[in-house]
Amino acid sequence: MYFLKRILGMVPLLLIISFLAFSLIRMAPGGPFDRERKPASPEIERNLAAKYHLDKPVWKQYLIYLGDLAKGDLGPSLKYRNHSVNDIIKQGLPVSLMLGGFAFCFAMGVGIPLGFYTAIRRGQWGDYIGSFFALLAFCIPAFVVGPLLIMFFSMKWKIFPVALWETPLHFILPTVALGLYFSGRIARLMREGMSNTLHSEFITTARAKGLSEAAILWKHAFRIAVLPVVSYSGPLLADLLTGSFVVENIFRIPGIGVFMVNSTLNRDYTMVVGLVLLYAVLLLALNLLVDFSYSLLDRRVRYE
Repeated sequence: MYFLKRILGMVPLLLIISFLAFSLIRMAPGGPFDRERKPASPEIERNLAAKYHLDKPVWKQYLIYLGDLAKGDLGPSLKYRNHSVNDIIKQGLPVSLMLGGFAFCFAMGVGIPLGFYTAIRRGQWGDYIGSFFALLAFCIPAFVVGPLLIMFFSMKWKIFPVALWETPLHFILPTVALGLYFSGRIARLMREGMSNTLHSEFITTARAKGLSEAAILWKHAFRIAVLPVVSYSGPLLADLLTGSFVVENIFRIPGIGVFMVNSTLNRDYTMVVGLVLLYAVLLLALNLLVDFSYSLLDRRVRYE
């Protein structure tokens, strides 16, 4: 019942998000046709405004947009001629989904074991070295990591391709560049969660009963310690799946992150609202999935 209410509650929330995005982008200075190479005549500007309903009040434009949205049509792009928002999302979203999925697996695959290891080696050399690498990964942004990876692994050692998104070898450097920062963050969350859990009373009781250290760590401590990582994974995955403008721009990947930024700069109204709605749907759906995962990992959690 709880999850059904959450799903039904998404509808008015998405309407509010769409209206705010629809209104705020129109309040920004400039318009979608202000950066044309040759200024249009007043008559052409009037025709363009009439074609895209820009000559109507904002509330009327929004009602027209809702009518198209109910049919599954996110509208035409105002900057990419002869392309609709649906076409651009269909073209770029699969690439961003693949890149985001690989980066998410990389971040989890590196961050969780590293955080787990540093927690059980707390105060030892393994803890200091692992924590240093986690902090280093967390502090170096993707726009620094990406060029360094290209410089060494592509240009100097010629192991991986420089750019584009064609073969499995093309996937490796962008995945590392995008996922490295988040792996450091996950490692820190996992370390703190594991350290706090190991000092809990139920762990002391398990040791007093004579359980092996491996059983205590994996069967009892890990499933509780990983909950902060699970909470963080929902927004993280939504962020990764919608693409990263920096990484996609560095490696010339035809994903959706580039459109997210360029459409805002170009005042492509329909593109901005469509991508905001896409991000909102992914964020809400993944947060719902996180809540469901919580109930599986921690039996104390019950949703009424």
